[in-house]
Amino acid sequence: MCPGTDTSSRIIQAAEKLFAEQGFKETTMRQITTLADVNLAAVNYHFGSKKGLIHSVAEQSLTPLCEAIEEGLGRQEDGSGPELMELMKVLAVALVRVHHRNDYALAVLMRLLDHAYRPSQQDLQQFLRDQYGKRIAVFLHYLRENTTGLSESEFFWRLHFLIGSVIFTLSNMHALVELDQSTDQKDVEVEVILARMLPVICAGIQAKGHEH
Repeated sequence: MCPGTDTSSRIIQAAEKLFAEQGFKETTMRQITTLADVNLAAVNYHFGSKKGLIHSVAEQSLTPLCEAIEEGLGRQEDGSGPELMELMKVLAVALVRVHHRNDYALAVLMRLLDHAYRPSQQDLQQFLRDQYGKRIAVFLHYLRENTTGLSESEFFWRLHFLIGSVIFTLSNMHALVELDQSTDQKDVEVEVILARMLPVICAGIQAKGHEH
């Protein structure tokens, strides 16, 4: 049974754990209700459906992510906007904040971003646009300012190369650490992994564009 002060909290905690470990499609409502020690009626009462529950779980990671990005951008002193590396550091700090929220938050966020790209997830895509589109737009604006030499099409692909790199690496960071035979240090430190990623991402984003 998941700890929690109220029924909705227990349901969200149970769903986060199961979604992180198994995925959204693979997790059943029976598994969630069993872990949360509630009945299906309680889930329907608080969240309406499994989709509603997924949206609520998404908010648990996406809201602090956006808040941290906004705070980081707000601390930039230069009104002209941050350089690319500073912008990526803002994103990294935001991801670390999500990671430290609980044991499952970052894994849920990575699964969510991957899940949202599936053609069958129009409802989730619309939810993300409605709830977070404007909040992430400032970050994307600054990112575009740092890639003025790229066409819109090339920028689109670079952005998704960035997203894909982050999703793959953070989704598989435990396995990657185990595969790294150059060291006996097997502790997974998100901050260290992101610090390694940032120069690669920045170089990739700013590389000479490929145009047909």
